[in-house]
Amino acid sequence: MRKERIRKVVIPAGGNGTRFLPITRAQPKEMLPVVDKPVIQYVVEEAIQTGIDDILIITGRNKRAIEDHFDKLPECTQPFSKYRAQEYGKSVQHFDEWPDIHYVRQKTQSGLGDAILHAKHHCDGEPFAVLLGDTITVPRNGMQICTSQLIDGFERFGSSTMAIEPANGEDVSKYGIILGEVLEKDVYAILEIVEKPTAVAAPSNLGVIGHYVLVPDIFDAIKETPRGYGGEIQLSDSLNLLNHRTGLVTACV
Repeated sequence: MRKERIRKVVIPAGGNGTRFLPITRAQPKEMLPVVDKPVIQYVVEEAIQTGIDDILIITGRNKRAIEDHFDKLPECTQPFSKYRAQEYGKSVQHFDEWPDIHYVRQKTQSGLGDAILHAKHHCDGEPFAVLLGDTITVPRNGMQICTSQLIDGFERFGSSTMAIEPANGEDVSKYGIILGEVLEKDVYAILEIVEKPTAVAAPSNLGVIGHYVLVPDIFDAIKETPRGYGGEIQLSDSLNLLNHRTGLVTACV
């Protein structure tokens, strides 16, 4: 059982968003609205709800809107607080109460593994959460939010944890798919992760969904990872290396 507190989160948000073209030509995919907030705000809020107080967002070209969104804007909050505080004020004022958000720029698009490697100095030897900036999770009835489940799993099993979900039919080719051994209900010890396999070659229908708690050993694993699918440094390949050294389990389904 590990007692280290998870206080840092890394949010990769440097991807080009090609799957959402043409809307992402002028707007980061992480800033696409869901109801009344951009996707990445839901991600940051999930991290804060778990008690995380150190947030690092990995950005890239054309991502300035993300930094602008989380800025403190007194010229906006003051009129709201004076005239319509109950209706609008809280929606922008609560940014003032959040932990500081830090940014590191990924200058070239070399894969998710490379993006996370940019966080090495910031994490400074501590275990940390990774939440993809374009991925919202919704807990099942009565369940904790996904990041809380991952942190609990990290503390219980003493190894890195990751979230998965069932993928149907041809959709498996959109995921990293796990081969796992059941430890208990909804918990698997990872044997292998296969990046975007065909439906025929997939070892299961359980796909990785971009939420993790990782030990700092992941950085050495990333450095040793050759370029894989798409000519990029795939995090799934690095996780396979990490798994052989320190173990890896699922803790949120």
